[in-house]
Amino acid sequence: MLKPGALPLHMQISETLIRDINAGRLVDGERLPPERDMAAGLGIAVGTLRKALETLQEKGLIQRVQGSGNYIRAKADAESVYAFLRLELAEGGGLPTADVLSVDLLPKDPRLPRFGASEQGHRIRRLRYLSGQVAAVEEIWLDASLSPTLTADDLSESLYLFYRTRLGLRIARAEDRVGQGPVPDWSPPAFPHPPGAPLPMITRITWTHDGAAVEASWTWFDPDRVRYTVRLK
Repeated sequence: MLKPGALPLHMQISETLIRDINAGRLVDGERLPPERDMAAGLGIAVGTLRKALETLQEKGLIQRVQGSGNYIRAKADAESVYAFLRLELAEGGGLPTADVLSVDLLPKDPRLPRFGASEQGHRIRRLRYLSGQVAAVEEIWLDASLSPTLTADDLSESLYLFYRTRLGLRIARAEDRVGQGPVPDWSPPAFPHPPGAPLPMITRITWTHDGAAVEASWTWFDPDRVRYTVRLK
């Protein structure tokens, strides 16, 4: 059974494959394994895999050749619910998932970049995974004017998908500033670096298509397991 907020299984598979294509782990022209073998290797039903492959076909990322198989058609800027996530496993790719640690409505932290119209924000703290490996801790602030209430049960593992489908917000662009900062004192024991340890830290601010800044965040990531990656094309 999927945990609350998890993406449907076929979407998890399609997003994993998209991230593998973007990372170069699956290359243009590569033939995927036969569907039954591939489904068995992933531990899923063939029907679930076929639904994921149909999604990739609609995005122009695979070509399905009758009697021959499925072939990768890599392209830049493939549409993905995780298009703005720049963290990858050291070997590339990795399916993002997250555990919500807390959601609170609070006055905005003055150390954040300025965003939104409200003096308050919904503070979301999460433990981030990539393909089941602990990758980062996150503190995300959404401007309170955009939603009067917000609980952990409301959220999906892709916050930007939640913003779009539940709040009508489309994130159009983001600015990341990568530096260093101490692991926060609320970091859970599952994160492999203790509170106070200096780690790479991402400060992000995001805007909608109409130019409104709606969200700001901090992410502390484990450099032993993951990389911050931007590809220029």
